[in-house]
Amino acid sequence: MTQPLVRVHVHGAAGTIILNRPERRNALSRQLLTDLLQALDDLHQERRVRAVVLTGAGDAFCAGLDLAEMQATSQSDDPREQWRLDAVQYLELVEMMLRFPKPLIAAINGPAVAGGAGLALACDIVLATETATIGFPEPRRGIVAGLVAPLLVFRIGAGQAAPLLLTGNLIDANEARRVGLFHRLVSVDHLWPRATEIAEECAQCAPESILLTKQLLNETIGEQLGALLSAGAAASATSRTTEAATEGLKAFFEKRPPKWP
Repeated sequence: MTQPLVRVHVHGAAGTIILNRPERRNALSRQLLTDLLQALDDLHQERRVRAVVLTGAGDAFCAGLDLAEMQATSQSDDPREQWRLDAVQYLELVEMMLRFPKPLIAAINGPAVAGGAGLALACDIVLATETATIGFPEPRRGIVAGLVAPLLVFRIGAGQAAPLLLTGNLIDANEARRVGLFHRLVSVDHLWPRATEIAEECAQCAPESILLTKQLLNETIGEQLGALLSAGAAASATSRTTEAATEGLKAFFEKRPPKWP
């Protein structure tokens, strides 16, 4: 029996969404993104759920967009329209998370990379294990972290974001906490219990107050964020059409250093 790409549980006031492709480090295929959007919509409608925890199955949170799917698209006759659709789909997910009326709590159980790191950035509270890592290696694949970059700057500022975006390095949990990407660190055994505990704390607040607070943070204070995300989606899609992207993906799968054009 085929396992669902996204699993959803409800425990008290907490809903939990589990990315469920552990064999691919929970890489975001197009179908997984579709299922994740549906899971969020379902928990939006579920009145007893007052906060949502997002985590990954296995030993990774999320490895980012599915590079095998991207490589297959790059070898098609005219991939440009698919690149545009892919960027729009990820943009739709990020916008849904930012506008989600209930607190979103990321429980980072392992590497959160590229688009996977973007999911963490789109959450309101980020809890991580002491062995978790996070980073934005897109330039090492010849592509641009267009959609993630505005979120990263929004969360931690341009000065902290620049080294992450320009080196492509992953950073450990302690450094991620220092720069403000992770809010709290816990042991692996305490990750889910602590995340659900935070969800229960959020549930003690008035739902309308939470909704208005999130609107204040993400739409009023983050007034320019929507326009920047749309521009980032366009930059991300365009970067995938370049020779650098073709070489970067090919080098990744051939397990060799890229030879940039």
